[in-house]
Amino acid sequence: MSAGLGLLALALGGVLVLVLLARGPDRVSAVATPLAFGALVLAAWEVFCRGYGVPRILLPAPSAIAAAIARSLPVLAADFMQTVLRSVLPGWLIGCGAGLLAAIALDRSPFLRRGVLPLGSLASAMPIVGIAPIMVMWFGFDWQSKAAVVVVMTFFPMLINAVAGLDSTGAMERDLLRSYGASYPQSLLKLRLPNALPFIFNALKLNSTLALIGAIVAEFFGTPIVGMGFRISTEAARMNLDVVWAEIAMAAAVGSASFAALALVERAVTFWHPSFRS
Repeated sequence: MSAGLGLLALALGGVLVLVLLARGPDRVSAVATPLAFGALVLAAWEVFCRGYGVPRILLPAPSAIAAAIARSLPVLAADFMQTVLRSVLPGWLIGCGAGLLAAIALDRSPFLRRGVLPLGSLASAMPIVGIAPIMVMWFGFDWQSKAAVVVVMTFFPMLINAVAGLDSTGAMERDLLRSYGASYPQSLLKLRLPNALPFIFNALKLNSTLALIGAIVAEFFGTPIVGMGFRISTEAARMNLDVVWAEIAMAAAVGSASFAALALVERAVTFWHPSFRS
């Protein structure tokens, strides 16, 4: 009963805070509102777990997860280096770069486009749990096999988005450059690639989260005794759910930070796009 009353009071107070923040200046509201809403969710989670005595094996409280993070910082740092820096980042760079180059090649050749794009849609539907064991057999148990999974997952989203972005250039702009005698490379660099930047950044942001998910899932199928996926599987088997949630929290923080960083770069590079005009 007391837990229910506590949740009710917390919800009412949180709604009041959110209403007050929503009426503030736009920039303050844009930052403060999601932070306040997140704090409200964590507080409600804490009150629910403690008030109703939820077993830690089912759902640990945020305070228990924070304590697990504090006592496992060296382990979390090692897992971050193995999964993010050694698997996700190289695979993301290779997959996105190869997808963009392939999109330019397909844009130049309609024959290749008709043959490759349907295969891209087919490959995008392949399950990670089917790709990961094959890559482990091909490239071994270390980070190379996880990076290969990331390459496969990020290549086709970039390819499809980049092709759509290159096609989004208006016929009038292309005709104008042709009337000036511009070659294909000049048209590509001065018109079509800049116009495709919003599509390319959309793929980069999408792939930043797909890459992390792919690397973590791939580590379930074989990895050295380090890594976020390895830690989640082993600690779940030991019933150390607070450590599992600590890894999940770190993965969520890394994914959100990478998405936000790419969004900031996109805003700085494509400030001219209508979606960023006030």
